[in-house]
Amino acid sequence: MEKLKRMSGQFGIAWAKWVIKRRWIVLILSILTFLAMGFGMSKLAFDGDYRVFFSKDNPQLQAYETFQRKYTQDDNVLIVVEPKDGKTFSKESLAAIEQLTTDSWQTPFSSRVDAITNFQHTYAVGDELYVEDLADNVGERNPDEIQKIKKIALSEPLLVNRLLNEKGTVSAVNITVKLPGEAITEGPEVTAYVREMVAKFEEAHPNLKTHLSGMIMLNSAFFEASAQDSSTLIPLMFLAIVLTIFLATRTISGTFSALLIIIFSIAAGMGFAGHLGIKLTPPSGAAPIIIMTLAVADSIHILITLMQGMRRGLPKREALIESLRVNFMPVFITSLTTVIGFLSMNTSEVPPFRDLGNITAVGMIAAFLFSVTALPAMMAILPVRVKVKEATVARSNKFFESIADLVIARRMPVLITSLVIIFGFGYLAFQNQLNDEFIKYFDSKISFRQDTDFISDNLTGIYNVEFSLGSGEPGGINNPGYLQKLQDFERWLEQQSEVIHVNSYAEVARQVNQSMHGDSLQYYAMPTNREEAAQYLLLYEMSLPFGLDLNNQINVDKSESRLTATIKNISTLEMVAFAKRAEEWLRSNTPANMHTLGISPTMMFAYLSGRQVLSMVTGTGLAIVLITIVLIFALRSLKYGLMSIVPNITPIAVGFGIWALLEGSINVGVSIVFGMTLGIIVDDTIHFLSKYLLARREHGYSVADAIKYAFTTVGRALLVTTIVLVSGFAILAQSSFGMNSGMAKMTSIIIVVALIIDFLLLPALLLVFTPEDKEEKLQAQPVASTE
Repeated sequence: MEKLKRMSGQFGIAWAKWVIKRRWIVLILSILTFLAMGFGMSKLAFDGDYRVFFSKDNPQLQAYETFQRKYTQDDNVLIVVEPKDGKTFSKESLAAIEQLTTDSWQTPFSSRVDAITNFQHTYAVGDELYVEDLADNVGERNPDEIQKIKKIALSEPLLVNRLLNEKGTVSAVNITVKLPGEAITEGPEVTAYVREMVAKFEEAHPNLKTHLSGMIMLNSAFFEASAQDSSTLIPLMFLAIVLTIFLATRTISGTFSALLIIIFSIAAGMGFAGHLGIKLTPPSGAAPIIIMTLAVADSIHILITLMQGMRRGLPKREALIESLRVNFMPVFITSLTTVIGFLSMNTSEVPPFRDLGNITAVGMIAAFLFSVTALPAMMAILPVRVKVKEATVARSNKFFESIADLVIARRMPVLITSLVIIFGFGYLAFQNQLNDEFIKYFDSKISFRQDTDFISDNLTGIYNVEFSLGSGEPGGINNPGYLQKLQDFERWLEQQSEVIHVNSYAEVARQVNQSMHGDSLQYYAMPTNREEAAQYLLLYEMSLPFGLDLNNQINVDKSESRLTATIKNISTLEMVAFAKRAEEWLRSNTPANMHTLGISPTMMFAYLSGRQVLSMVTGTGLAIVLITIVLIFALRSLKYGLMSIVPNITPIAVGFGIWALLEGSINVGVSIVFGMTLGIIVDDTIHFLSKYLLARREHGYSVADAIKYAFTTVGRALLVTTIVLVSGFAILAQSSFGMNSGMAKMTSIIIVVALIIDFLLLPALLLVFTPEDKEEKLQAQPVASTE
């Protein structure tokens, strides 16, 4: 490695001469590579199923899949009907809901449809038990009958706060869907059918407005958010990058060449995904914007150095050779550390983030290779016009010289102030709370978010916790002891402040028992005889129509029953705390066979953020070790390699401290920032220290003069690349998908903080901990620098 470092300057020169001499061959090979990798993009597919966020060995996912095998699969579409006059129980509204319920059975892959109209109302006439639709043939009903339907519905525990609000102004039709899982088009097919159906429904009934939610609509929202980002953010990002590169280089040829490098890099990363069969998801769908943002940095450093050389009077060929001489090794090292940062995301608990890390890593490898091959080849071919303006260069350095003078003159105050601020924000960073409400993954502009918020405010909660309560024996759910414990748990849940509604077999058992005793309120209780309970259940099931059986509440051998607690929109920590409290109640108040865990997609996401943070801490720790080792060898100094840890880690601490003031909560998307930003912000440190050590080792400058040299030679490139990076992530922050927008906002903050720390804290550390009487030994060859 030491020998390689000594030869880095000669290698850069030799490489530049080789590329320039064979520029056409290099360019043609680059284009062929671009086409070969880009072909993989034609194989890309999108997977919007919420399950993609969970690895196959995720314990909550495994528990939920086991739960679904016991009962009917409950992916669903919830259609909420809002009469504009607030009258659900008018003949017109009820008749329309009845027709919508009938039409909903035609939904692809539907297995069940529940609504107030087809609710199985139980009542007795003499000794006869009747189970029938609550509201059928509504068009033929008279006003008194409509009022009777309303009275029954508003007093029905299985309807209120589930399919009907307490005021009777909003109701819902719930379509249960069982997807075969044979094609990724199944979910979109259901969504398309339902949207067309409700569009016709609203057209036929102008007084009724519909709102769509449910797990199928959630999956569609993932896809639509990603598609919206691709159609708006990527073009906007291209425009921002073109403008930034042009302003930085002031050349059309340089802007065009850098833009091609970006396109080649994106094609390499996304083509890699296509060739390997990696399906895009909302997180990994952000890879093109991230690659685009990061790839431009390599080109910027090479182009700015080229232009500065030409402005000093060097011919284009010599300026290009000089640019590669001083930039090849720093660009290689910064690319390597960035790749390490993104590869650290392979420790992520969330598979789409692993894909994002791998796709971006491949894109960054391609960006480096194309930047040192295709870019110089194109610049050697294309005409470049630059005016020689020594005075302009001198004036541009004054700003950075003033920063250097400030730090040199006030090194201790700058150091102490910086450390106090860092420790202050570091403390605040620990005040962030984990919160992963999956509804808030979507911007309020997304229709799914709007509809779901309406449903939460006007009908029922969209989060739930499921419990599968075992009896310990086939047919055991008819055991009076089991039924009593089930009722006790139900009553306890209803008393909890988080709970909106509880749905369990206990309510069915009470109602059937009452009906079998002449609808006497005295018998609105659990059966006390096992044989009677079994007979009542059999009679009730035989009375149910096809598709509305109890398979969604009772398992096949009737040894377990399902209880669903619908809860308010609460934070992740509150959700987990509620589930643990319920699990503890079961352990303390029921026999062992009823002990179970609270599960559901809601709980899966609730546990995910904690597992994700722990996994990313592991990945980030590994990345820190690897990057530090790289820097020790790259800078040829244990001291400076270890010193670099400070400006590489502290921006993350400060960033999360600022986040605590702005947001206060961390979701899965924000958690990946740990490793990802580490690989990005280390670039500034490498470029600054490499220039500093170049001045010390080659020119024999003092510490203060070496810091000035670093500021005046690399400061502008660092500022430009920071602007480009922040611009890119600021655009990504406009994403309608909360995971991506949160990650982008946090990354932008950390990148800005990193530049400030590299301009203030890093030089202060160098001044304080490098006494002037201990000069660096001069080396035969310069350390590769930025420009």
